[in-house]
Amino acid sequence: MELLAELYRPRNASERLGRAVVMVHGGAWSIGDRLSMQHLAEEFARRGMSVFSLDFRDGRSGKHPCAVADIAAGVRYVRANAERLEVDPDHIGLVGSSSGGHLVLVTAIQPDVDAHRGTPFEMDGAFQDAPVSARTSYVIALWPVSDPLFRFRYAQAVGREELVAGHRSYYRDEPHMAQASVQRTLAAGEAEELPPVAVVQPGADANVPQEMTLQLVRAYQRAGGVLNYLFYPGLPHGFGHQPSPDTDRMFEDFWPFVERYSRGG
Repeated sequence: MELLAELYRPRNASERLGRAVVMVHGGAWSIGDRLSMQHLAEEFARRGMSVFSLDFRDGRSGKHPCAVADIAAGVRYVRANAERLEVDPDHIGLVGSSSGGHLVLVTAIQPDVDAHRGTPFEMDGAFQDAPVSARTSYVIALWPVSDPLFRFRYAQAVGREELVAGHRSYYRDEPHMAQASVQRTLAAGEAEELPPVAVVQPGADANVPQEMTLQLVRAYQRAGGVLNYLFYPGLPHGFGHQPSPDTDRMFEDFWPFVERYSRGG
């Protein structure tokens, strides 16, 4: 299987900041592709970032953690090819939406564990699983499904069969979902890294219960990580995928976070 990335950046080289973001789409681990994040990717690029929006294996072609291994390979690709791509290899950010928010969080806190290796990437003209780190400098998790089992049971309770089906496509069973929980990983002391995180939670999100996100906030802070929580009352799941004043406000709210940590904090 060939996995691709879509590159977004200013056409004018003088407008590029030399900073990279790896972007991961949502879709209940079962739908979507690298073009799903177009508006968000274009907005990052408009502000000078080089955005690598990834394809990855999901429930249509594998089981957890195959997507995380592919995303980690995407980060390694950017780092290994940073000179050619004209980006800083030491300050790469991760941005993910919904189930993609879950995947970038897992990648960020366990970038180099054996389970998240194995996907070859292009380096020096050949595909290889080279010993390059997938460590990242910061994460923006947009309405993330941070605890798959919590959300699975919520989706069952409210009759969201399309979400239930997405969980079942990517996870073997409920214990597998529980194992993939970001909160569980943090509480168990299994995180390798704790990069700064900004979490966006819409107040009227029918896909991501607010209590699950608050559990993530508490778990990350208890583990000793820095987490900024941005709450938007009355807005729905995925609101930032479309141009709107609310999307503009969201960018203005988290952009100081990006500016700070994309330069090294």
